[in-house]
Amino acid sequence: MSYGSDHMLDHRRLTVSAIYDRYAAWLRAKLVRLYGTQDAEDLFQETWLRLAPYQAVGEIRHPQALLMRIASNLAADRFARRARRSRHAADASQSHGCGLEMPHQAAEVLAKQLVLGLPEPLRDVFVLSRFGGLTNSQIGEQLGISPKTVEWRMTKALAHCAAQLRR
Repeated sequence: MSYGSDHMLDHRRLTVSAIYDRYAAWLRAKLVRLYGTQDAEDLFQETWLRLAPYQAVGEIRHPQALLMRIASNLAADRFARRARRSRHAADASQSHGCGLEMPHQAAEVLAKQLVLGLPEPLRDVFVLSRFGGLTNSQIGEQLGISPKTVEWRMTKALAHCAAQLRR
């Protein structure tokens, strides 16, 4: 019996290895474009660590989509932690009368919170358009939707962000 389980583990490693060989450069470039070089390497490495358990389920049908979903979730967690730390630091500095202002950082945190607060279908379109630099046709092709649907989702995403800013 041990041969069977060892054989399965070897097969899983080869599958993850094959996915890595095929998509590593693409994923690294995508993460750099979306999140900047500072966060991209950490997200890249953590994404591969998180991919391994998916192999137990069986064949990964859409590896690019799964890699981006894992990376997006990791980025959302990372940015949410940063936002909490920033709020905590701002609260602490106000309570101590320091009055340290961070307008650029605060705006950046707010922008990330707005994007991460979008419903997933809207966020996917928004990120691919604004951070990925893709056209509506390219986004539609990548997500399997029509360019009109991309346009509709982008309009909804912008409206959602504007509504959140008015609050």
